[in-house]
Amino acid sequence: MTHRSSRVLRVGSLTRVEGEGALHLRVRGNAVEEARLQIYEPPRFFEAFLRGRAHTEPPDITARVCGICPVAYQMSACAAIEDACGVTVDRGVRDLRRLLYCGEWIESQTLHIYLLHAPDFLGRDNAVDLARTHRTHVERGLRLKQAGNALLELLGGRAIHPVNVRVGGFHRAPATAELRPLAEQLRRAADDAWETVRWVAGFDFPDTEVDADLFALAAPDTYPIESGVPTVLRPDGTTASFPLGTFLDHVREEHLPHSTALHSRLDGRRHLTGSLARFAINGRRLSRTAVQAAQEAGLGDPHAGVVCRNPFRSILVRAVEVVYAVDEALRIIDAYEQPARAFVEVPPRAGVGHGATEAPRGLLYHRYELDTDGTVTDARLVPPTAQNQGAIEEDLRRLAEAALTEGALNDHELTHLCERAIRNHDPCISCATHFLDLTVDRI
Repeated sequence: MTHRSSRVLRVGSLTRVEGEGALHLRVRGNAVEEARLQIYEPPRFFEAFLRGRAHTEPPDITARVCGICPVAYQMSACAAIEDACGVTVDRGVRDLRRLLYCGEWIESQTLHIYLLHAPDFLGRDNAVDLARTHRTHVERGLRLKQAGNALLELLGGRAIHPVNVRVGGFHRAPATAELRPLAEQLRRAADDAWETVRWVAGFDFPDTEVDADLFALAAPDTYPIESGVPTVLRPDGTTASFPLGTFLDHVREEHLPHSTALHSRLDGRRHLTGSLARFAINGRRLSRTAVQAAQEAGLGDPHAGVVCRNPFRSILVRAVEVVYAVDEALRIIDAYEQPARAFVEVPPRAGVGHGATEAPRGLLYHRYELDTDGTVTDARLVPPTAQNQGAIEEDLRRLAEAALTEGALNDHELTHLCERAIRNHDPCISCATHFLDLTVDRI
């Protein structure tokens, strides 16, 4: 280790994350003075070009925010528009939406576990390198991802940016017979999901905890995916919930000079959304199979109120959520009867609507304001990564400072540790949907 009084570490382009970002770390002695996750993708203007569009269009437009989790954007958009128009969809449609979302959870969480995150634990540079030494495991991950994609293709019309989703439901509901082959594929996927849990449970996890409030949707009788009440779990163990309509009163966003994504604070505090938060707040509502998987993974009994704050162990929680998503998809398919109608009409009216769902990466909030003919006059999208940026940066600062205090790390080792810490949270940098109010001071 060099003994310079200060060091500046820069990663110009982060690998194995969705989108384009960079890392800036400033160290003086063993103290980390600054840690910045820089999101520098160009402004994407989604909120701006939603204004003036018909109330039927946001599900198709916002699906383009992310190619990995388009269903999350479609479901949050549908929920918000239907809320604004005072419409409640039929039970059969709600079940199909949850089933479609299960497909996205399976494919997205599996992609992160096998292709983006596991190489960090096994000393490999990337997924191709991992396949050379762990071919059987990578093939299992690809099978799991195919099972999720199969659900997206049947229910959504295609795996990327589904086209069968509409406000009020679906353009077409599948026949019962169409789901049977998927059930067979999912039963095989259930075995692969269990093996995934056993595999990642054997990884070596650095001992650290994230210092932030945990934030997720909560529901009284199910593990939340497509609906729920915003709920926060603080480090002291206290919880609080608030109505979805007051979301922007609690989650405040601000621009920082180094990011084209907004930073958020929840009631003035850093917060973290995603798998760790969902598991901490809702773990007892997992299926029996998923609870067994959590126990086998070493996460403890969710019914005992176990809370995992170690971001490196988030890969374990993601694996448990894949077990749950497969289990839940099979439950819905086994009980499925083709609904009498694939959608309900959503007549336009003036109003404000709110929608929130649990994307694989965390809580995703949409708000739309409509005029009397259904034209969108205002839109707000708050994606998970933008909410998590503050917690990720503090996680980076604490982890790097602890590593420097405990032992010698050269710049390369410290940089690699920080990149791992970022990938723990599976950031989707492409989900920066806002535009900066730019001020240039010239001297």
